[in-house]
Amino acid sequence: MLRFFDERTGNRRDLNRQEFLRIASLGALTAAGWPSASGADRVAASSLKNSLGGVRRAKSVIVVFASGGQSQLEMWDPKPDAPLEIRGAFAPISTSVPGTILSEHLPRMARLADKYTLIRTMSHADVDHGSAVYLSLTGQYHARITSNPVPKPTDLPSLMSIYQRLRPGEGTIAPAIQLNGPAIVAPQDIAPGQFGGLLGRDFDPMFVGNVNADAVAIPGLVSQPELPSVRIRERERLLAAIDRSLKNHDASTRMTDLNGQYHKAFELLADPRTREAFDLSTEPDQLRRRYGRHRAGQACLLARRLAEAGVPLITVVWNHQSRGQDLHPEDDEYYGWDTHNDIFDVLQNRLLPRFDQSFSALLEDLGSRGMMDDTLVICMSEFGRAPLVALERNFLGSSPGRKHWAAAYSILMAGAGVSQGKVVGKTDRYGAYPASESYGPWDIAATIFAALGISRDDHYFDPLNRPYPVTVGTPISAVYAG
Repeated sequence: MLRFFDERTGNRRDLNRQEFLRIASLGALTAAGWPSASGADRVAASSLKNSLGGVRRAKSVIVVFASGGQSQLEMWDPKPDAPLEIRGAFAPISTSVPGTILSEHLPRMARLADKYTLIRTMSHADVDHGSAVYLSLTGQYHARITSNPVPKPTDLPSLMSIYQRLRPGEGTIAPAIQLNGPAIVAPQDIAPGQFGGLLGRDFDPMFVGNVNADAVAIPGLVSQPELPSVRIRERERLLAAIDRSLKNHDASTRMTDLNGQYHKAFELLADPRTREAFDLSTEPDQLRRRYGRHRAGQACLLARRLAEAGVPLITVVWNHQSRGQDLHPEDDEYYGWDTHNDIFDVLQNRLLPRFDQSFSALLEDLGSRGMMDDTLVICMSEFGRAPLVALERNFLGSSPGRKHWAAAYSILMAGAGVSQGKVVGKTDRYGAYPASESYGPWDIAATIFAALGISRDDHYFDPLNRPYPVTVGTPISAVYAG
């Protein structure tokens, strides 16, 4: 499936982080009509009667992407009977499902174990962050497996971009939105697989960065008394005149892309209901504290708001830096799941308390609002951690950690017909390899598309009208059975 993407023929996409966030924050958002409540209810009721590949139809899919690689042994698949150098320092705890155990540092998720399904036999062959993020977010291997490539225009599009290509008019605000991104892999590179790739920049999903910085997740959406609608329209007409002038001259691709973002920003400003969806200040302070007043926690809250508003596909990057602790060891916001060293200190004191708080809040909040029936929630990483605790001399930190490991790791699925209190798959006694049927990121992709009503046999077309399969995987029907 990767034969069209020879690196020798691709153009390098040079884009630093600051420039990316500046452009993305202008509002890569497609304005669309907001359906009436009765119309939305009819669509939801009708869709839930349908299924593809054993997957129940969902109104929205929320993917919480734990960039850096969550440790299955310290979270979802403890091995208390393994030797200490394999099982690690944490003890297991019982959950609300008899016979199922989790890490002692996930008490809230343990109480909710009867609300979700764990898949413990995810497996693939890519063990470096950049290409593994690409695999996770596109559902297909990168041409350079186990590497850290830069994003390129010849990349396969992200799942979010494919969905926008197939269903451009879906969603009350936009077909697909990514929160708390982009995902950055060490040292400071934007990971590939998050963009439109060969479909072009028009199919990049909307990126919203730090939603916890201001009351409104996108401050530019706040109404300005000194900028009435008539002045906005005047500026839009001026921009149109500039566009006409640019068509008569050679303009750089980046300028063309930027103008497209400006037009989408104007569309955003025109709809007050869009501004309302991003206004976290309307949420009770108690609920905001329940999610956690930090970047990832508030992004999870915004994901719920966007699903409630009718956005079909939402990705929350948890956290935005896979290993930001090397640069900002004093700031919990920068700690990622890439715990080569200091794994027990970092998980116990930095990552797991926040994750347990915010992710459990998302599940409980969706449930209390009656949204779990039509919202599919997936928590996943690009891979797991190695079944051996050891100090790595090439990384910062004074105590042992775990290397990358993709042969076996765990993900979580909940809502939209997913079985409750179930564990799919079993790993060996060390949590190193699957001891039963395994699944890959391509199967997650197929499951997401099936939940959104797109068959694994469907195709999308690139600008040259070449067909590409939406996925090479198979929906994970085992999480829905029984």
